[in-house]
Amino acid sequence: MSYTCVVCSNLSFSWPDDTPVFRDLSFTVGPGRTGLVAPNGAGKSTLLKLLAGEYRPGGGSVTVDGVVGYLPQSLPLAGDLTVAEVLGIAPVIAALDAIESGDAAEEHFTTIGNDWDIEERTRAQLDRLGLGEVDFGRRLRTLSGGEVISLGLAAQLLKRPDVLLLDEPTNNLDLDARRRLYAVLDDWNGCLLLVSHDRELLDRMDRIAELHGGELRSYGGNFTAYEEAVRAEQEVAERNVRSAEQELKREKREMQQARERAERRAGNAARNLKNAGLARIVAGNLKRSAQESAGRAGQTHAARVDDARARLDEAGRALRDDLKLVLELPATNVPAGRTVFHGEHLQARYGERPLFAGQGVDLTIRGPERIALAGPNGAGKSTLLRMISGEVEPEGGLVRRAEGRVAYLSQRLDLLDLDRTVAENFAASAPEMAPAERMNLLARFLFRGSRAHLPVGVLSGGERLRATLACVLCAEPAPQLLLLDEPTNNLDLVSVGQLESALAAYQGAFVVVSHDERFLAEIGVDRRLRLSEGRLLESGPGEA
Repeated sequence: MSYTCVVCSNLSFSWPDDTPVFRDLSFTVGPGRTGLVAPNGAGKSTLLKLLAGEYRPGGGSVTVDGVVGYLPQSLPLAGDLTVAEVLGIAPVIAALDAIESGDAAEEHFTTIGNDWDIEERTRAQLDRLGLGEVDFGRRLRTLSGGEVISLGLAAQLLKRPDVLLLDEPTNNLDLDARRRLYAVLDDWNGCLLLVSHDRELLDRMDRIAELHGGELRSYGGNFTAYEEAVRAEQEVAERNVRSAEQELKREKREMQQARERAERRAGNAARNLKNAGLARIVAGNLKRSAQESAGRAGQTHAARVDDARARLDEAGRALRDDLKLVLELPATNVPAGRTVFHGEHLQARYGERPLFAGQGVDLTIRGPERIALAGPNGAGKSTLLRMISGEVEPEGGLVRRAEGRVAYLSQRLDLLDLDRTVAENFAASAPEMAPAERMNLLARFLFRGSRAHLPVGVLSGGERLRATLACVLCAEPAPQLLLLDEPTNNLDLVSVGQLESALAAYQGAFVVVSHDERFLAEIGVDRRLRLSEGRLLESGPGEA
């Protein structure tokens, strides 16, 4: 394989309504593992589809060297497909079975080609991804979302691709499945281009490519190294902005001082000419000459001010708008030791069978505990959260909740009225709060000026998260127990940072379901629970 695996030259792409996504984008990707990062909506998934050949560019060219494997975020697979059909091996398996049964037709040998070991290779690949026991004839609809993702990855790896394109491969994977995927990608020897918000996965990359401001920039090293490089760049940019601001103030001050000096000289010259008794034509010439000289000096200073303003604009463009939330939420405080939730022998059903083992699960939440709830997909984590919130009543057991509000933040961010503005939704959450105070609080959630009066339905994913957090955390009464179900799924890295800022300011108790270990570390989790095989047990960091 050549050193360069992917080459894009002057790539342009627009949606059918002529909304541009890329204009004259040029970059190359070489062998090794590359993580692609950018805010949601910047075009990461679109770029992978262009590289995979699913979209055609409006201009420029895309060249990918070798066989391409591509795993999109959402797999377009029908539930009636078998595992063998998804893996692309069904015809070969059928041909092998026919030959084994005594049918030596030439077409079977043609179908098999060099894939006589397809079953062994497939089993080995599935085993690495935790699917070693899955039958080839099993229907897709019987698999969990995480198993479908792992199966889709196995299908791409079986192609033996030279270039592997993965779009958010850890979405819907529990911790065990994530670790298996990490191990597979650690051993990858080809060219990998991966879109992800999973910082632990991005920290296993050889380089980070950032899509920003219409350009793709490459940073050597993993995601932590990229963050440090960007932080250093921003420090330089901030110094440049401060320097440019000072320069602009100085040039404006000097221009004003020059204007005042010229006005004083003109006044003095007019009085002197009048007193000198010169002829009118001579006095007029002298006056014109002085005015022209003052005009030239004024133009020079105005040009310097314009140059200083241009340098400030240029310095400002290097600053990023990925602002952190700076919040204080004293109303959410919960005294240490106060029991905010107590449940005994909680039970639910999945179809006809009980979801939890034995007499059910017990859970007590006291004070401002920060609890991480882990467990494999399908274990009942979301059901337990809904029972804690009161959205779902348990089929058995005892529940006691303290006085105070419980807020449940689902993955769908569906708490707000999409047709109402951010300000209107916030007013509904905190009707007794003074309007000026509401606007000040919205500004702290980065909704300033006209942004606060946009309908929620037109907001980006990150903006909708901030609007939801404002309405939840600043509501009347403030929540003393906050429940979050996979809150970082589908958030870009800037939005994850803003969520972490909000939760750092929150002073109540929360229970969060998440497989993102770095996120859990950033929000200060101090207690971990694991739900598995119907039992809720205390666990340690990093347990799936």
